[in-house]
Amino acid sequence: MTVALLAALLALAAPAQASGPSVDLSTADRCDPIDPANCLLPWPNDHFTVPDRHSSTGRRVSLDPASMPANVGGAPIAASDYGYSNGFSPGSIIVTKVPGLDTPEAFAKTDPVPITDLARSYDRRAPVVLINARTLRRQLIWAELDSQATGPAGTTLLIHPAKNLREGDRYIVALRRLRGADGRLLAPDPAFRLYRDRIKTRSWAFERRRPHMESIFRSLWKAGIGRYDLYRAWDFTVASSWNLSGRLRTIRDDAFAKLGDRNLRDLKVSGRSPAFTLDKVTDFAPCGGDGCQTGEDDVIRRRVEGHVTVPCYLDQQGCPAGSRFRLGPDGLPSPIPGNTHEANFICNVPRSVDSAHPGRVSLYGHGLFGGAGEVNSISRLPIASEHRIVLCASDWIGMSGGDLPNTATILQDLSRFPTLADRLQQGMVNFLYLGRAMIHPQGFAANAAFRDAGGSLLDTKRLYYSGGSQGGIAGGALTAVAPDFTRSVLIVPAMNYSLLLTRSIDFDPFKALLYPSYPDEIERPLLLSMIQMLWDRGEPNGFAWHMTDDPYPNTPAHTVLLHMAYGDHQVANIGTEIEARTIGAKLREPALDPGRSTDVSPFYGIDRIRRFPYRGSALVVWDIGPLRGSLGTGQPPITNTAPRLGVDPHGVTGREPSAQDQFSAFIDGELIDVCGDEACHAAGWTGP
Repeated sequence: MTVALLAALLALAAPAQASGPSVDLSTADRCDPIDPANCLLPWPNDHFTVPDRHSSTGRRVSLDPASMPANVGGAPIAASDYGYSNGFSPGSIIVTKVPGLDTPEAFAKTDPVPITDLARSYDRRAPVVLINARTLRRQLIWAELDSQATGPAGTTLLIHPAKNLREGDRYIVALRRLRGADGRLLAPDPAFRLYRDRIKTRSWAFERRRPHMESIFRSLWKAGIGRYDLYRAWDFTVASSWNLSGRLRTIRDDAFAKLGDRNLRDLKVSGRSPAFTLDKVTDFAPCGGDGCQTGEDDVIRRRVEGHVTVPCYLDQQGCPAGSRFRLGPDGLPSPIPGNTHEANFICNVPRSVDSAHPGRVSLYGHGLFGGAGEVNSISRLPIASEHRIVLCASDWIGMSGGDLPNTATILQDLSRFPTLADRLQQGMVNFLYLGRAMIHPQGFAANAAFRDAGGSLLDTKRLYYSGGSQGGIAGGALTAVAPDFTRSVLIVPAMNYSLLLTRSIDFDPFKALLYPSYPDEIERPLLLSMIQMLWDRGEPNGFAWHMTDDPYPNTPAHTVLLHMAYGDHQVANIGTEIEARTIGAKLREPALDPGRSTDVSPFYGIDRIRRFPYRGSALVVWDIGPLRGSLGTGQPPITNTAPRLGVDPHGVTGREPSAQDQFSAFIDGELIDVCGDEACHAAGWTGP
């Protein structure tokens, strides 16, 4: 054999080396080179995890501080807070940058699953696919371009689960046959092609991932997705149930154990009542003939204001805004011994309530960055007065009015985000303690402020929950861990703040601080998806699988009524629909008038209620009608932007008397149909 022939044979046998455009693999140990637009793209991504034999998922998120996005002042987001996660959010925004697929024209040519036709998630040749790596089943998704970006250079591709992903499972994202605005196929990024086309490199950091990438290609092939059709593919693991909820469940169990109650599943009030103090009791006289004067009210009989003493699990005395959990070696809250928080409350007793007709008792959760005082106006509605419900509210600390100054600092430095997420969880324990005081025999019912000459004004057989807007959102997580109530009415609710923010008019003042602090448009959806991992521990996105028929250990099952305002300008309808799919709520039909929705199959993937009365969890849609002069509201945008046309129905539908009739019947045990053969209308709209 000649030397030349031997050299030729050795060349054929040798691994292929990277050819074509040069690929920078110098940061492959901490960045993912398959999406060179940003170190942490694509996101979420198991490339940013490490094996962990102590984790139930087998993984732990591990972000290099050098890879973290930085604010305009150069301060990187702290990576350490993410290291407690054994996976990513079950509702993650999946973010990647595809050069060429960054205009509406290119999006139309590629034609991925749109928000208006979720059924196309299962199209055989769908260009954007999400599959469960264990079952190889397609997941319900939609794709969109980031409409918050000002031009193609900053535009990312966003992929959303239309039903939350299963806790602890691994998912594979596959992009294939993507097209540019001219209709031509886009060539994959060179780094991904090194994996796809089996081109070897001399980078140890890059090559150690190759066996895992090969496993992804094999799984995709089994799912009917060809290797050489791929533009990009990667995988990620969803955090486990305990990892998402363990902190809140731990402090809940500890707080109730301090009262002497360790069995939180039996719906029995055991142990002591939480301690409370009364600050002010106001008895209102009926209004006179010349209208209501100071100290008079025809609806509210008595207002009781005070504080409940709650164990504080944050790292500063009294749990002030800006404090956060002090975590032990196990990643769980380790409180300062003896630390407590004085949680405020306001309770309103309607004039229709007396000891002969005691009022049903319900917690009330206020709106975005509001306060307990919101209950004063809600208590004037028929739900309180005609239906004899005593509503008690507290500030939802973490996202109450008193937290706004701290929130402003968070928006300029996202390293501080745990001060919001952790205090939200403390706020939930506050609500649970307030609820226990409301129904404990030695609690409010034994105090003279909640009695008249004949006895107690409170019917303490069962506690309920109702909340609107933010209270409807956070109330979903509260419901999932509640020991004392099993039926909740969530008014204009949703879940997954990272999805909701850009779709809400309420985000305007907040992005005015966030966007200048983090000016890189490619990073912005990544940032929202990242902080959702922390937010999950204090909002229903992290609890939804256990909100209704799969309760946590030591927790009763719950039933939930979702009241959605169609075209809501503040809480995006798509977030409500995702919540309904995930918790198994069934849809009341007809949900909308014919032609009102832009969807090919409205409310796709949500089961329908077949007969009334109905005793399960439900979604009821209320509509103030289409635009007509100064009335009505527009259809929700099909982009990640806020609705702005017409009247905002957000605060309107919950005040509809028939909606309140439905509310009242639901907490008594069954959903009644109050809309007959028509869609449920509000604000004077009677249909086309």
